[in-house]
Amino acid sequence: MALTSEQILGWSRVGVLLLGMGWAAWMDHKARKVSNEHWLVWVKPAVFIWCLELLARDADWTVFLTASAIVAYASMAVIGRPTVKDILAGNREDIIVSVWYLVSFLGVAFGMVKYSDVDLLDLLLGEATGMVALYWMTLSGLLVIFVIDLGWRLRLIHGGADAKALMWVAILIPNWSTMPVITDYNREIILQLPPAISLLMWGGLTFLLIPLVLVVKNLVQGNVKSLRDLRMFWHSTVMSLDKVQQSHVWLLSSIIKMPNGQVSVYHRTRAPRRTPSEQELSEQIATLRHNNIEEVWVSYKLPLLVFLFPVIIPMAIFGDITVIILQVIGL
Repeated sequence: MALTSEQILGWSRVGVLLLGMGWAAWMDHKARKVSNEHWLVWVKPAVFIWCLELLARDADWTVFLTASAIVAYASMAVIGRPTVKDILAGNREDIIVSVWYLVSFLGVAFGMVKYSDVDLLDLLLGEATGMVALYWMTLSGLLVIFVIDLGWRLRLIHGGADAKALMWVAILIPNWSTMPVITDYNREIILQLPPAISLLMWGGLTFLLIPLVLVVKNLVQGNVKSLRDLRMFWHSTVMSLDKVQQSHVWLLSSIIKMPNGQVSVYHRTRAPRRTPSEQELSEQIATLRHNNIEEVWVSYKLPLLVFLFPVIIPMAIFGDITVIILQVIGL
């Protein structure tokens, strides 16, 4: 059976998603960092496929410029925002980017005027058709990027690489009609989370397995030696003090001075809000070593991208996870 052009573009998106996210997950695992150059490279096939899709749908210029506005908004997380000072100073890059922003904004504005005669309920229920539906569906991508950007600034999405990855997914797969979900599990459902947010939810589901893995590991290794260790064994593990500085972990053990003048080891149940510098960590380790502490409790710095990469496959098979959850609980 021959594939349609929409299916070819859809599976191309899934292939790019697997390659780009897989590479980013590997770098995040090894170095806990993904360079901006990675996203600058992988946004190119995403934009190319999006342009092919809009051409196939005979999109007008306002839809193209609205898609451009989404890419422009997301680009601020990678290349930064142009400043008035640099523009007035004649900085070529900032001038070009500013013109790009302006032209894209004009496309959004003209599109709003051109396609303003639409019923909001029809849009929400998926009953709008033609160029009107395509424009507003494209414009919704701005809201997705805004939500991701806001989550990053409010520290709900902790890492910059995580936020940039989700923005890239929002550009690569702007809506469910562009992703070839294998099953028809969600076909009758109209209201769904955008694919980028749904991927984040899929990744969050895998995080629920972490406490179970840590409990088994700590029990097998004999790390639970007292009742107070029960506070720690479901979210952290024991590590040799000599390995802490070379590992991607947060040190939870520290030395505190008791009111009677004696010192004691205290284990925090939460990772520090601010990651300590190398010098601060060295001082903490030196203090522990000075007090003959050889093993400490640590919490792993788990990169989100490592959890997002494997759930691409179930998302491509079943679609939006929130719809599945709502159907399972009978809502």
